Amino acid sequence: MVSKITIAAASIAVAAILIVAALYEYGPGIDIGFLLSPPTGLSLTYILLIAFILGILHGITPDEHTWPITFSYAVGSYSTKRGMKAGFVFSAGFTIQRAFLTTLGFVGLAAFYETYNLEGPIYVIVGVAMLVAGAYILNRMKNLHIPFDLLLGGKLHHSSKAAIMHVHEHEKEIPLRMAMVHGLIAGFGFGAYASILVFILAPQVPSIIYAPLVGVMYGLGTMALQVLFGAIFASIVRVKKLGDKDVAAIGRKTAGRTLYYGGMAFAAIGLLLVLFPSIEGFAISTGNPIPNLDSIGIATFLVLFVVGIIGIGSLVMAMRDTMGKLSRVDGERGHGKAATNKRMP
Repeated sequence: MVSKITIAAASIAVAAILIVAALYEYGPGIDIGFLLSPPTGLSLTYILLIAFILGILHGITPDEHTWPITFSYAVGSYSTKRGMKAGFVFSAGFTIQRAFLTTLGFVGLAAFYETYNLEGPIYVIVGVAMLVAGAYILNRMKNLHIPFDLLLGGKLHHSSKAAIMHVHEHEKEIPLRMAMVHGLIAGFGFGAYASILVFILAPQVPSIIYAPLVGVMYGLGTMALQVLFGAIFASIVRVKKLGDKDVAAIGRKTAGRTLYYGGMAFAAIGLLLVLFPSIEGFAISTGNPIPNLDSIGIATFLVLFVVGIIGIGSLVMAMRDTMGKLSRVDGERGHGKAATNKRMP
């Protein structure tokens, strides 16, 4: 059964997309060229509207700063409602950072993005954060004398002595609080959409008090789609008719592996960009003017590798493991019953 909250999220996302489509068709001069290269002298209403539409485009297109994180936390949430919450929490952190960034754009303090290429270092930081979260979920921090379950939003479930020595033998719950941290970090990534927000739209607002609204509207547009994708990603683990405990285990394993190994991939690519900045420009043009769809490059590789190969691959492996264990248990039970019946007179 599709929950009411899923229907509501889908309705909001579809309505947002329809609004964009209607504006393209009937809006005064609004088309993709207008959105990607807004003129000066725009009213505040137009600025906020454009920011919201750009947020929707950002949310619906495959972006290396959003899709891998939303997929990981949503799948690990193993329920549609919690998957939507994962998309919301991540987008909330992203929105806060974008509001801060557009404020910097208004006062002219975001110029360092034009001087320094921060994409490599951001990839490294995002990768390390993913790796830490994945290691925590997979319970691979046995030798670290730090209560990561508390730092990442878990509950105090053992003594101070056990906090050092004891660890669970199973995967831990997904720390959604970490999704917000990921959103805050990912928001520092700077692509085509961010350039439009910071250097074209934000400087046009009439006062600094309106500058954060540009980032907020952009974040809300992204959030509408990330919440929907969160619900979709979370529902994947329920394709098989399994019990709640089995579904939860599959979700946690998939999320942990995606974050852990995906974090390694992000950090490795980030280090390559730091050492060899020129490779960021290696891309194959698609002829599509929309950012994230305009070329196939490193960012596209990260999305496909982390979500498509690591994420989906981990999900398939976890499902096979679980189904195999269930089959063995059923076989042992059947063998036991047969032996008991045979002994009966």
